[in-house]
Amino acid sequence: MAGDSRVQMDQDMETGVTPREVKKLPKHLREEQISTERTHLREAQISTERTHLIAEPAKKVRQRYVQKDGKCNVHHGNVQETYRYLSDLFTTLVDLRWRFSLFIFTLVYVVNWLFFGLLWWFIALIRGDLLHVDDEAWTPCVENLNSFVSAFLFSIETETTIGYGYRVITEKCPEGIVLLLVQAILGSIVNAMMVGCMFVKISQPKNRAETLMFSHKAVISVRDNKLCLMFRVGDLRNSHIVEASIRAKLIRSQQTKEGEFIPLNQTDINIGFDTGDDRLFLVSPLIISHEINEKSPFWELSQAQMEKEEFEIVVILEGMVEATGMTCQARSSYLDTEVLWGYRFTPVLSLEKGFYEVDYNSFHDIYETNTPFCSAKELAASLREGQLFPQLSPLTPDTKPLPLDPLSAPEPLSEPQEKEEGEEEGERGETNGLAAALGNQP
Repeated sequence: MAGDSRVQMDQDMETGVTPREVKKLPKHLREEQISTERTHLREAQISTERTHLIAEPAKKVRQRYVQKDGKCNVHHGNVQETYRYLSDLFTTLVDLRWRFSLFIFTLVYVVNWLFFGLLWWFIALIRGDLLHVDDEAWTPCVENLNSFVSAFLFSIETETTIGYGYRVITEKCPEGIVLLLVQAILGSIVNAMMVGCMFVKISQPKNRAETLMFSHKAVISVRDNKLCLMFRVGDLRNSHIVEASIRAKLIRSQQTKEGEFIPLNQTDINIGFDTGDDRLFLVSPLIISHEINEKSPFWELSQAQMEKEEFEIVVILEGMVEATGMTCQARSSYLDTEVLWGYRFTPVLSLEKGFYEVDYNSFHDIYETNTPFCSAKELAASLREGQLFPQLSPLTPDTKPLPLDPLSAPEPLSEPQEKEEGEEEGERGETNGLAAALGNQP
């Protein structure tokens, strides 16, 4: 109890309250209070456990197949046939990281110079040039070559065509002339290969893809009485992408009718291949639209079903860099949690005096819009049955959407009513035709 009093006094001191006198309770009252507190704790624990059981489990975060920056999240392991990399040595060297490329670049040149320097020193040793260094009557193979270091320097001067003029080959050394020819040819091959690798690696258009933007989210809303999946792309540079084209893939697991499980199955998403809308003139940001029709994998998915699905949409933008003519590819992806139902993109293009201006601060901005909750299949069926599609009032980014379900539209007219209306329209048509005929008479 003394400990309880001390804790209570410490709490009062921390809160700025004057310490109060703590009265000591009788023993039977203290035991009764402890029992009551234990009962309350047990009930709270049971209530918390029941709440955890009733609550719906959180949706598991899907592992990305392609990162937002375009890097493929796939690692190749247990590769047995590693010799295949050496069969395409040039591509292997280009694909290496910069630190390994620079190391191999330096190592190849140093080894090449050392190898030919050793051969020049070996020729001088066999001919006896090293024993007649001070003999002016002796004609060496290479003048002023008196050690391995001088042979190494002569190898560097020969291959890099520096030519200081201090060490020079003489005409009375045929083996030296042959070695000079071999080093010149092999040196040219090494220069072509290594400089070519570095040039291709520097000029790779991977960095060009850094200025190609994809919206952070994809949206689903109505366009021309049809549900559409949309995302936005843009180019930050003034030098444009030539012959730009875009395509999309749906990545999700699938099980066949025979029971075969296909992980990460790829399905094409039509974003204008048949109409030519997939070929872009990417001068200003464009909204890429996929019409959800009978051939779309989202044809039978409503908003509630879409939230339960696990999938990933990979978008690929390709084209040629205008400055270099090399092919560039930019990639991004959208998880199922990044596809928002009932939204549209905020306009970013405005007309200024004499030009159009793009506001990239609003590139990723979206706003809510009135969108049916049903699937595209149900929406198309309601339109075919004669139900009038509600006129959706356009929303601005400051307004909020109203819940709308096309299935709640008025029921279609009965057959007698349709027949009566058809007869009335026929009579009106005949009357109008007679009036037109009378009007055409002279």
